[in-house]
Amino acid sequence: LLLLLDGPEEMPPALTHRLPEWTEGTAEWLRETGTRLIVACRAEYWEVFSAGQHLSARPAFEDEAVQAEAGVRGRSPRDGTGRGGGGGIPCVRLGDLTEDEARRARARYRIPEGTLEAPDARHPLTLRLLSEIQAALQDAPTARVDRNDVLAAHLDLMCLRIAVRLAAENGLRGTAVRRLAAKVSGQVHEAARRSLGPGQGELDRNTFEAVFPWGAAPARLGGGTGWASAVLTEGLLVPAGSGYRFAHEELADWLHGMHLDLDEALRTLVHHGRIPDGDTRALPVPHHRIGPVVEALLLLARQEGTAQLAVRMEELANVLDADPHSWWPARLLTETLLRVPDATPYLAVLRRLADRLVAARRQECANSRETKGDSRPAPAATGPFAPGFWTALPLPQTERLDLLRHLLLADGPPQDTGPRYLDAVSQLLADDPTALQPLLTRWFDDDRPLPATPHATVAEAAQALLHTHRHLALDDLTEVLVETAHPRADELLAVLAEDEPSTICRAVDRWAHDERPARRVAAVAYGLRAAPHVRTDADRELLRYAALALLARPADCTLHGGALALLVRDPRTRARHLPQALRQFADGDPHFPASALVAALTTHPEPVLDAFRERLRGPDAGQALRTLADVTTPPLARRVATLVREAVERRPETAADVAAYVDRRLDQGPEARAVLFPLVTGLLDGGPEQVRAALAAVLAAPGTPASRVLRRELLDFLLTHEQTPAVLDTLLHAAARHAGDDARELVHRTGLLLVRTPDGAARFDRGLVDLARQLPAFAACMADWLTDTPQAWAAVVGPSTRRMIENLAGTRVPV
Repeated sequence: LLLLLDGPEEMPPALTHRLPEWTEGTAEWLRETGTRLIVACRAEYWEVFSAGQHLSARPAFEDEAVQAEAGVRGRSPRDGTGRGGGGGIPCVRLGDLTEDEARRARARYRIPEGTLEAPDARHPLTLRLLSEIQAALQDAPTARVDRNDVLAAHLDLMCLRIAVRLAAENGLRGTAVRRLAAKVSGQVHEAARRSLGPGQGELDRNTFEAVFPWGAAPARLGGGTGWASAVLTEGLLVPAGSGYRFAHEELADWLHGMHLDLDEALRTLVHHGRIPDGDTRALPVPHHRIGPVVEALLLLARQEGTAQLAVRMEELANVLDADPHSWWPARLLTETLLRVPDATPYLAVLRRLADRLVAARRQECANSRETKGDSRPAPAATGPFAPGFWTALPLPQTERLDLLRHLLLADGPPQDTGPRYLDAVSQLLADDPTALQPLLTRWFDDDRPLPATPHATVAEAAQALLHTHRHLALDDLTEVLVETAHPRADELLAVLAEDEPSTICRAVDRWAHDERPARRVAAVAYGLRAAPHVRTDADRELLRYAALALLARPADCTLHGGALALLVRDPRTRARHLPQALRQFADGDPHFPASALVAALTTHPEPVLDAFRERLRGPDAGQALRTLADVTTPPLARRVATLVREAVERRPETAADVAAYVDRRLDQGPEARAVLFPLVTGLLDGGPEQVRAALAAVLAAPGTPASRVLRRELLDFLLTHEQTPAVLDTLLHAAARHAGDDARELVHRTGLLLVRTPDGAARFDRGLVDLARQLPAFAACMADWLTDTPQAWAAVVGPSTRRMIENLAGTRVPV
């Protein structure tokens, strides 16, 4: 047996106190009999009904059931998912139709596309009523309408049908029928006014009969009989319990909103005004009666303008500031702002709400720290202003993204499992990447840290989102990034050059043929970045054509070096363009990367090595030296080592670049030893002082596991042959900063070498104190070493230095 309980919120208000008892008894009866029960009700009622209930039941349509996301009226009105609202027992949210469902419904109802305004085109009742109206007015021209137009037309149609039925019973026709329809409309509005009171939307029998007589109608209604039966037969009102209700709840809310005293309602519900003595509204207004108040607020905007509604929204926000957990102002704000045709006039209120959520999150984080990690979900994620509210607002995406950008700061810590504003932005980007990509690039200057992703900023989140969803519109993304001209956009394009080289190659081809100079500059920059990662002939062809197009423009002479670099990378065009490319490179063209010639070394070693030799004689030899570390084949590597030695002997100021070359070669493993050992030992045993110092810093570094044996061997060579205090001082600082397993021995050996001379001893003491001051961890290690083996250090560390280390480390050191 399957039972349907429809509209339990329509029970008489006086019975609500018995709801827990009834629920418990019903649940027990369902268990005993094996009966299943479906409860169909408004979301506000479900919030109250399910809160605190402990039922051994599961939701019907379990695959579709959702836990509340804390949306608005328990739903997200126009996303088709119906998620949101309240906590408690899971349920199925019945929101608007999805786009596909709505399209099929409009086709079956024969509603032409474009007839309804976008927000209402997926609303089930609006579609149904519009279909009935069009069926009744078959010859009427199709006009663009919204939900209010449809409800008004439906009401007029129902009043006309009731009037026709009354006219047939009482022998009226022509103009009399139209006058009768107007009187019916007046009585319908009277019924709406009367049902606003104690009946919670219901007319009791006496009131119904007074408005729609069963027998003879009074003279003011034109006499006649059959009013009650006509109204019930046409289905405008239906029996409900001991009284009558409007058949369509949304139509009832719409009618009630026209007759509601909005100021009095807000005073009672929101501002907690005093209820006059003797007023029959002794019971509080249930939450599911929010509909008429929302409709009254929407009517205010339609009749008096958005400025008047904005004032009411500000007033509700004021109440919410004073009482953040107040139900009525929060729900009235969210329900109304979601229902307005355009929320742009209310951006000031929305920004204020966003600020409040961020402030609440910050306060919660502060409280959490004070309570030592007691982190509970903030109202932002579990209340009516959850991410679903902001994504459903009728706003242009620019304004929506601006609000969400600020709301990212209201996301909870990583351990929170609730909905996140960052996830909402991610979903928006996935739904409409072309529109969202340029908007996210506006976040690139926002370096505020994100609570939800430690060590990340808003700008980095934008980069991550664009990269994560790149496949949805890759070509569009490249255009957006190059148009942005921001360092973070450049970073992302550089990553795309590695991850998506085919896309960058297509972009380079477009930009190379673009008339805008900045685009052609980008073509060279990102063509060179993508070239090492290209794997297909089609991509090489795109880069080839782009480079040739750039070379064909004499005015772009500054870009020719980069274009030639692309061509010499390509085996098909290398031989033809290599001579010109080598001249550009040897002359020091800053746009010609040395890495472009590495591949040409295998096919044209002599001219390429000559070009490197010439380049290394110039003032800008650093990048060329570092690039030569990529040459690993033994015959070429030996010739490169000769070039490196010549360069450093000729220009000692290249010491840092030579050290970088050695460091990269060391990390390549034992196969580099045959070339590297003679080069480095030769430099350590007679090279310039600044070169030896740079190499000392490299050899003291831990490096990769594959490099450690050779590093240690070369380090031992340095310690055996080096006596210059400046070089040993550099070694001391490098050993202390890397603090590896051998740091103790290396610092001690360096000290023994330094204390041979007064200058060296002074350097060693000064170096230890400076390092202990800069590196607390080193100070602690040094104190431990001095304590463990005081005799071993007595010869190298003076008493004053021991005292300084003792003070800096905060522990006693024996003298």
